[in-house]
Amino acid sequence: MQQTHFSLFGLPEQQQLNLAPLEQAYRAVQAQVHPDRHALATDAEKRRALEWATLANQGYHILKHPLSRAIYLLSLRGVDPELESNTAMPRDFLMQQMEWREQLEDAARQRDVAALEGLSQALRQEQRTLQAALVNWLDVQRDDVAAAGTVRKLRFVEKLDEEVESALERLLG
Repeated sequence: MQQTHFSLFGLPEQQQLNLAPLEQAYRAVQAQVHPDRHALATDAEKRRALEWATLANQGYHILKHPLSRAIYLLSLRGVDPELESNTAMPRDFLMQQMEWREQLEDAARQRDVAALEGLSQALRQEQRTLQAALVNWLDVQRDDVAAAGTVRKLRFVEKLDEEVESALERLLG
């Protein structure tokens, strides 16, 4: 069996993840493969330690974030969420997308910081809702198709929130 990011850190392969054990395991792996511990090692051993450090960094960053963790879990199950090719969304979500976009454009045009902050709060709440749905789809129901659709929604919401944050930075910056 090939080692996964989850097994590297001794964590269960699931969406619901307590970040404290991830942090502890990451620090432990990094301490083992740190270049200072391998100063007197052969070149091959140094390369191997660097590979492990790179794998640990990659795994940590993937598992730390709910969206990338869900995408990774789906990939382990052989499921492609089709982030670039599948833009089909339920009608109510498409309508909500349009409303959020209009709010962003209006607030940015009017330089309305309070409206942008309110939109960001709404988007963050939606992210929490979608993250909870991912736990249900991936860990409880094991419905990878529903999870893939939720991943696409979450990705959109996160990107839109980044746009809102950028607009806020421009206004406050």
